[in-house]
Amino acid sequence: MASFNRVVLVGNLTRDVELRFTPQGTAVTDVSLAVNERVKRNDQWVEEANFFDVTLWGRTAEVAGEYLSKGSSILIEGRLKLDRWEQEGQKRSKIKIVGERMQMLGGRSGGGDSSSGGSSSGGGASRSSGQSSNQPAENSQGPPPADEVPF
Repeated sequence: MASFNRVVLVGNLTRDVELRFTPQGTAVTDVSLAVNERVKRNDQWVEEANFFDVTLWGRTAEVAGEYLSKGSSILIEGRLKLDRWEQEGQKRSKIKIVGERMQMLGGRSGGGDSSSGGSSSGGGASRSSGQSSNQPAENSQGPPPADEVPF
C-alpha cells in the first residue's frame, strides 16, 4: 500500500527564531507557527488560531534565523513526524512538522521579503520563480526555442 506524508501551511511565527547547532555543526531551529482559520459559529464568522511546531534543519534553519522574527509570515512545506518520550513515568507523544521547504512572505516589516523570492530548502538556499526587479531573470529573452523544451 502506498503512503503519502505532506503538509503545506501558511501562517505567522509566534516567537523569535532561536538557532542552534548539533555537535556535528548542522543548524536546527524549532519554530511555532500560528495558522488562522475562519469558522462560522451561531451565524457569526470568527477567527480561530491553530498552532503548529515546526523543525527546520540546515540552510533553511540558518535563513530563518537570519531573516525571520516573531510575526513573520511564512509558507512551510514538509512532513508530519510523531515524537514520543516518557516524562515522569507517563508516555507522551506529539505530532510535529519537519519543514523541508520555507518561503518567506510579506514585506520587510514582517521579517520576510517576498520580492526577493526568499526560498530555502534543506539542501541550500534557492530562488523561486519570482525574481526581484533588480536581479536579471535567468532567461530574459523569452521562452527557449521549441527544440530545447525538455518535454
